[in-house]
Amino acid sequence: MNDHKNGADALFILLGAIMILAMHAGFAFLELGTVRRKNQVNALVKILADFAVSTIAYFFIGYYVAYGVSFFSGAETLSARSGFELVRFFFLLTFAAAIPAIISGGIAERSKFHPQLLATAILVGLVYPFFEGIAWNQHFGVQAWIKDVFGAEFHDFAGSIVVHAVGGWIALPAVLLLGARRGRYTREGAVAAHPPSNIPFLALGAWILTVGWFGFNVMSAQTLDKMNGLVALNSLMAMAGGTLAALVMGKNDPGFVYNGPLAGLVAVCAGSDLMHPLGALVTGGIAGAIFVWMFTRTQNKWKIDDVLGVWPLHGLCGAWGGLAAGIFGMKALGGVGGVSFMAQLCGTLLGIAIALIGGWIVYGALKAVVGIRLDPEQEFEGADLSIHKISSTAERETSW
Repeated sequence: MNDHKNGADALFILLGAIMILAMHAGFAFLELGTVRRKNQVNALVKILADFAVSTIAYFFIGYYVAYGVSFFSGAETLSARSGFELVRFFFLLTFAAAIPAIISGGIAERSKFHPQLLATAILVGLVYPFFEGIAWNQHFGVQAWIKDVFGAEFHDFAGSIVVHAVGGWIALPAVLLLGARRGRYTREGAVAAHPPSNIPFLALGAWILTVGWFGFNVMSAQTLDKMNGLVALNSLMAMAGGTLAALVMGKNDPGFVYNGPLAGLVAVCAGSDLMHPLGALVTGGIAGAIFVWMFTRTQNKWKIDDVLGVWPLHGLCGAWGGLAAGIFGMKALGGVGGVSFMAQLCGTLLGIAIALIGGWIVYGALKAVVGIRLDPEQEFEGADLSIHKISSTAERETSW
């Protein structure tokens, strides 16, 4: 029976890893559909190259930093328990690789290619697993201290804080250090609109992410005996709430509508195993509203050129999700209980602090040493031709 259980658990988490791997195609097409046409190839190449670098960095460094597990053993040892530890690494790698995929959308259209790959290696190898180990592996006694003080540990079932808030808050200093795309904001105070280049691809990316998210959340149980349909239904309700809030507040704008479900799903990750479905619906609806309001404010009022709005979407909606788990997870509001709002607040603020400090150090150092931005001529030409020497449509290259 143990062999059957090990095999079932390995298959369960492997299917989750595959679904989240597919989500990276969603990241790619969401970015491709949002950026201008001259940067579409760069969006596709960045996501794939970042995933490959993340795999190497997490395999050799990051997984050990977070969990103290290395793979320098014989294959016979590694394949024990149906290779469960190996597929668990694969599953958690797909989470780790979401960090550069999130950042990619914020720094699109003007960032250098190779410095970003180096940033990916450092972030996935050191910064992200540092907080991952604190939240999910009891490092440094932080969780024990939070439990002693507030009566419950910081709870983040599927990564509203560990993955999304951390990715979004790392992206913020990267976006600020890069500066806005040239021509985006004029000296007279006008804002030049850069509308999405391809709404169908943007929608495709959002759909791929949405479908894969049910592996992201449900399979975070990691073993079959801990799987619970409550997580799936809460994810569904949060998705619906986020979509409808973005539809109304975004005034039918398709860019907002298709980011709405993503906002809801980001927010519900932390408490998806605790909340009542009605709590998940409210959580998702508030997240959709946060995204629309804050995306508009950051772009138009504060003139922060976060191309895909990754700080509002992942950073702010992720932080809201961490707090929402402490609100709607309480028994008084229909939740499972065993959670503390103050514990959630403490864990959320710690994640944000680590992400901000790590982001400023990594991108600040890279900016000082090698530079992180394309020069004006390259940016005008577009990252596709400047970096990859080809455009997404080859008419220009084949015209004689």
